[in-house]
Amino acid sequence: MASALLNQTVCVMDASGRLGSALVHRLLQRGYAVHAAVHNHDELQSFKGLSSENKKLRVFDSDPLDYHSLMEALKGCCGLFYSFELPSDNPNYDEFMGELEVRAAHNVLEACAQTDTIDKVVFTSSATAVIWRDQHNSVPSDVDERNWSDINFCKKFKLWHGLSKTVAEKTAWALAMDRGVNMVSINAGLLMHPNLSIKDPYLLGAAEMFKDGVFVAVDLGFLVDAHICVFEDSSSYGRYLCFNRVINCSKDVVKLATMILPSSSPQGLEDDRVHEQRISSQKLSKLMVDFDSELQME
Repeated sequence: MASALLNQTVCVMDASGRLGSALVHRLLQRGYAVHAAVHNHDELQSFKGLSSENKKLRVFDSDPLDYHSLMEALKGCCGLFYSFELPSDNPNYDEFMGELEVRAAHNVLEACAQTDTIDKVVFTSSATAVIWRDQHNSVPSDVDERNWSDINFCKKFKLWHGLSKTVAEKTAWALAMDRGVNMVSINAGLLMHPNLSIKDPYLLGAAEMFKDGVFVAVDLGFLVDAHICVFEDSSSYGRYLCFNRVINCSKDVVKLATMILPSSSPQGLEDDRVHEQRISSQKLSKLMVDFDSELQME
C-alpha cells in the first residue's frame, strides 16, 4: 500500500481553506504527490514557498468558475479532494453565494469528467445537506446518509448554508452519475477549530438542531482521516456523514458557547436533559475500523 502511494498524484481544491490545507500536509506525509489548487490569491505565495521546499507539491492558481484553470490543476491526477470555501471578501452565505457554490460544483465535476486520469472524487458536503426537514407533520425519525435536506424548507426559513450545500451536492451527484465519475461525498458536521465564530454559517438554526438531536461537530484531524479513508478504500460508495462529537446536552452547549463567545457566560442552561441523538455516522465508522491514520513515508 505505502509503495503504491509514491506513484499517485492527487489534487486538493480549495487547498487554501482550513480543511484543504490540512489535507495537503497529510497527503504529502502519506507519500502522495499533490496538486494544491488555491482559490484564495492571498494564500498563493505561502503555498509557493512550501512547493519550493517539497518536490512532491505543485501549486496552481485556480478558480472554480474558470474551467481552464480547473483542467490545469487536475492534469495527471488520479483523484480529487474538493471543498468549496467562502471567498474572504464575502464570508457569509446568502442566495447569491449558494448559486456560486452550485456553479462551482458543476464546473469541477465537468472538469473531472473531462480528465481521463481521474479515478475518484471526494466531494466535501455538509450534514446540513442531510438534516433539514419539516418534522412537525410526521413522526420524528433517525437521520443518516439516505436523507436529504428539504430545499423548500431551507428556503422558507432562509437556511442558506443547508440550501447551498444540498443543491450543490445534488448537482455534483447528478453530473457524476451522468458522466460516469466515481464520486463519494463527506457530509461533515460543524468543523471545530480555535477561530470558530458565532457567525459561522453552519450555526444558523443551531437551537433547532440541538432540540432535534442532530447537532453534530467534527475535529479537523478526524475529518482529514475520513477523507483519506474513503479515497483509499475501494469499497467506499455514496455519502458518508462525518462527525465525532454530538451536542445534545446543556454541558455541550456551554462548552461550545464558551469557545465561540469567550467573553460571555451562557444563561438559562440549567436544564440537564439530554436530547436523544437522532443522527448516525455508522456507515463511516464501519469503513474506518482498520484505517491507519499514522501511515506515512519518510
